[in-house]
Amino acid sequence: MNRKQPFEVVVAQHGATVLRVCRALLGTHDADDAWSETFLAALRAYPELSDQANLEAWLVTIARRKAIDVHRVAKRNPLPVERLPEVATEVQLPGGTDVWELVGRLPAKQRQAITFRYLAGMPYAEIAAILGGTVDAARRASADGLVNLRKNCPTAANTKGARP
Repeated sequence: MNRKQPFEVVVAQHGATVLRVCRALLGTHDADDAWSETFLAALRAYPELSDQANLEAWLVTIARRKAIDVHRVAKRNPLPVERLPEVATEVQLPGGTDVWELVGRLPAKQRQAITFRYLAGMPYAEIAAILGGTVDAARRASADGLVNLRKNCPTAANTKGARP
């Protein structure tokens, strides 16, 4: 009957190999973190691992997957730049009308319903919970707000059915 080695022995035997793999895939900056993540994941799964498993191959596979995770996270992180580009802060409609100025003129419930629905993308059920009413009331406030925006917006006739 084969018996598993203590996990500390596995780390001592294969730690250097896993670190080399992490450095090759990630460079020295992220390799140490990936190495640690690899052995944390391995520690969690080690009790269920077969006694006949190839430990080195198993650990290298985990390390490769952790390296892929690091690359995915890096793609989502913003790139540093010296200077931020200038961004328009107002949405101007033809004729110089600011959309959010029009939204700001709406009655409070309509303004909140429009903001939560179309700016935050919330479902009507969540809007109703925030505004303290029913789902139908939230839907009605949003619809009434759109009607008011279309009345007051010079180009609204061309945008019927579009989200503000």
